[in-house]
Amino acid sequence: MSAKKFTVSSFLTAKNNSEKITMLTAYDYSTAKLLDQAGVDSLLVGDSLGMVMLGYESTLQVTVDDIVHHCRAVSRGTQRALVVADMPFLSYHISVEESVRNAGRMIQEGGAGAVKLEGGEEVIDKVKAIIRAQIPVMGHLGLTPQSVNMLGGYKVQGKNEAQARKLLADAKLLEEAGTFAIVLECVPEKLAKLVSEQLSIPTIGIGAGKYCDGQVLVIQDVFGIYADIKPKFVKQYAQVGEMMQQGCRQYIEEVKAMAFPAGEHSFPMDEEVLSKLY
Repeated sequence: MSAKKFTVSSFLTAKNNSEKITMLTAYDYSTAKLLDQAGVDSLLVGDSLGMVMLGYESTLQVTVDDIVHHCRAVSRGTQRALVVADMPFLSYHISVEESVRNAGRMIQEGGAGAVKLEGGEEVIDKVKAIIRAQIPVMGHLGLTPQSVNMLGGYKVQGKNEAQARKLLADAKLLEEAGTFAIVLECVPEKLAKLVSEQLSIPTIGIGAGKYCDGQVLVIQDVFGIYADIKPKFVKQYAQVGEMMQQGCRQYIEEVKAMAFPAGEHSFPMDEEVLSKLY
């Protein structure tokens, strides 16, 4: 693992050197510190925190304040990885001025090094304005969770010719606007490969196959925190949720049986002092 800081320019360098980029979500200080020390290139404070951390049914309830709060914690736990903050629903949809202001909060208050927002042609004016404000922008195409109601659910995008042509056109518009990378979510592998080959900036895939320039996953999916949630595109690298439950059950047993705390977990007291208290 290199100790050198991973920056927005490191994304382009990695693509040019044919080095795959690694990205994971993080929402708190301790997790960010562990992932950063493990050597991940970038940490995304995703609006997925609404579902995996706050218990919402979708990402739509997440606010700018939520992202800023979690981004602060992640930034404090990170030394090497680039921290990217998701711009949540309605934070860049109302006006260009409000979009820039909200993006600025992610950097100024949250400590992020870049922001990510969903959409193509329809948000290009916001993307350009945010970049003009000297804030790096990562794009996001394909399945865009903030548009789940318009898309009719969490479905693979780009399977027909019209969708595929629009995705490719949007990717080129985002590149021309100045984004430093684009997330491709839930698109066919061969389409993601075509997009990756036609762009000079890197693509980061999630459910988009192996030909993207990097990959991103939600940390709760990667470590099996929720046994009942396992998207098709996820590989679980550990069963942390099961380990936590097992440890919790053992803790409950030992407390009830007075096996914990044992002598080594307790503090002694001088018997002479104690006898004076009776």
